[in-house]
Formats: sequence, C-alpha cells, structure tokens
Amino acid sequence: MAENRASVYGEGVPCWVDAQLPDVAAGRRFYGELFGWTFDEEVPASASAVWARKDGSPVAGLTYKADGRMPTVWTVYFATPDARALCGRISAAGGQIVTAPVAVDGLGAAALAADPEGAVFGLWQAGDHPGFGRRHEAGTFGWAELYSRDTEAANAFYGDLFHDALFGADAEPDFGRAPVSDVFPAEMPPHFLVHFLVADCERALGAVQRLDGRVQAPPFDASYGRVAVVTDNQGASFALLQR
Repeated sequence: MAENRASVYGEGVPCWVDAQLPDVAAGRRFYGELFGWTFDEEVPASASAVWARKDGSPVAGLTYKADGRMPTVWTVYFATPDARALCGRISAAGGQIVTAPVAVDGLGAAALAADPEGAVFGLWQAGDHPGFGRRHEAGTFGWAELYSRDTEAANAFYGDLFHDALFGADAEPDFGRAPVSDVFPAEMPPHFLVHFLVADCERALGAVQRLDGRVQAPPFDASYGRVAVVTDNQGASFALLQR
C-alpha cells in the first residue's frame, strides 16, 4: 500500500517505535503472540536488538536495555530530514536533547529529546531504513497520544515544531494530546503513549492478561477510537486501539 510507505513521511510524522526491554527474548514471545509479529535478527545485526515484522514488513523494534536505571518503555520517533537542525529548534523552544543524533549502522540517525514538560520522544533521520513498512492496520502502529499537564503549552510547542504534519494542507495527524489526569493518576509524569491497532479491543485485552501483562486503564472511548492502556510482561506501557 503506497500510502503507508515510510519514505513519504514528512517532518513530524511518527515513523517508528521501539521498546527498550530488559529481556528481548521475552518481548519476542509476548508481542509475537499478541500481534502476530515475526522477528528479523539480521537488521540490525545485533543479538540485543531485533526488528518486528508484520506480513514481512518492519513495524517496530525491540532493544535490550543494558542500563537497569533506564525505564522499560515504548518510544515514538518522529521523522525529520535533518535531526541536528531539529534538535536546535527543540532546544530553542525550551525542550531538551536527551541524546544527540547518532548514526545507526547506516540505517539512519536517531536522537532522543524531551519537551518542556519532560515528555520524551525520538527523532529519526532516515538512511537505508525509512521507518514503518506498514501502519494503520491491525498489529501495527496506529496513534501516539501525548499525556500532558499543560495542554495549551503542548499545543504551542508541537504546533510550532511540527506545523506541517499537524496543520498542513495534506496533514493526517497520527498523534494528539490529552491531560494526564484524563486516564492516569495526577502524579504521573507527562509522556507519550504508543497505540497499536487491534481488530477487537476486548479480545486483545484478554490476550495481554494471558501473556502476564496487566491492565492500566480498561477500555474507554476517545475521539480517535476505543482504547485500553496496558503493560507488557516487563512493564512497558502501550495502548490497544480499536477503530
């Protein structure tokens, strides 16, 4: 499906997700069973990082978390043609650069940043790896929601940073924002929540529980679909999205 090809992603469009996990093998078992993913260990060529594929196309990465002090978490990456330039704009707008752009085995360049409230997100400057091979279908990325304490400030920051992706003539945004307290306890830090599409939210929720995941928020209706928030069997949070 040509419209799903990552090579057409403009700056500010979510183009990749990965999970940092203490046990990649356990992650393979969990997500393989839940979403029907298969795993490619050739690219990247590392025993500690694998690509997940859906029907042969790359849809996500699982990466070994070597430092136990780092969170077990899913990260969304936004496309950019120039990661260093975008990092400069993020800093100028009051955000922080967590990890400066670094080349990844010829696949592209990755960086991590945080918005003024501390919500962490990734940047991806494509090389040989443009990003998602499939999205917007069951078992693949469908949405990223920013849970913020100050939604007006978030609107201003991301609206300026990714204006064309959010408000351009051909924009079809894949992320939105909501107050943290809409779904989570008020003390929860601001964060992005990666959503994966499922055909049946209740059935997928049952599968998560059978696989030793847990439910953080039972199904609720959002403007972009029916959502349940869960964690995998290692504590990484994500959402199930039925449309």
